[in-house]
Amino acid sequence: MSTPREQVTGLVAWGALVLLQLAWHGVMFPPTQVSMLLILGITVVPLLLPVFSLPDKRRALLWVGILSLFYFCHGIAEAWSSPAERVPALLEIGLTLLLIGTLGAGVRRPKTPTPG
Repeated sequence: MSTPREQVTGLVAWGALVLLQLAWHGVMFPPTQVSMLLILGITVVPLLLPVFSLPDKRRALLWVGILSLFYFCHGIAEAWSSPAERVPALLEIGLTLLLIGTLGAGVRRPKTPTPG
């Protein structure tokens, strides 16, 4: 059985969000006042937790979608308050919207019988 296109898109967006967090907080704008491990633990580890649900891709994407609401809020706050970090923040916003969109596209409505 093949994976539906919206699930593949969601999995790619999820992976891109993880890579973005690593690049953003580990390379582009490393923390100066707190441990990088702490920041990466806060930003990357929650995104890796749904990996345990990966055999059930729909369930994994559901958890990532729920978690992505935090990343969406973080992206909005950073885009608004930190001009230097606006590009990665906008990427974060876009990836979270793509994740949430794939969840919505993956929902199948039950067929209702036609009257008559």
